[in-house]
Amino acid sequence: MESILKGCRGRRLERFKEGEDLIREGSRLGHLFVLEQGEIEVRKGMVEVFRSRSPGTIFGEMGALLDVPHTATVTAATPVRAYRIEDPADFLRSDPEIALHAATILARRLHSATNYLADLKEQNRATGAELSAVNDMMEMLLQQPAVEELAAE
Repeated sequence: MESILKGCRGRRLERFKEGEDLIREGSRLGHLFVLEQGEIEVRKGMVEVFRSRSPGTIFGEMGALLDVPHTATVTAATPVRAYRIEDPADFLRSDPEIALHAATILARRLHSATNYLADLKEQNRATGAELSAVNDMMEMLLQQPAVEELAAE
């Protein structure tokens, strides 16, 4: 985590009050944040999906890197200081440790989501219920282009 914070030096450090949103679901900010101090809460709709107080936590990266609306709201659960990274792609390219850290975060999130969806699909299959949305999501995850294909684009 120290290398992430070291890579943020000289970038804009912002302060947020408890209860203040850093990112709103559906917004398009084009940047990401790196937590320096405090605790953030991530909600999808009304459901809390993640909470962190670890310095170096990266958030807002999916919307910034994929140029899509943010998929969740990030709120300061306590007073927060976070670096605003205006140029996410350049930031991630700036240091292999930063890129690996971000890739690890994304891999953990994908791993958790995939396991959750697979468990949900299995539970519903076992009970004879069929959730087409879960099935569709699993098919989409299984048929994503390989990393090499994305890099070639």
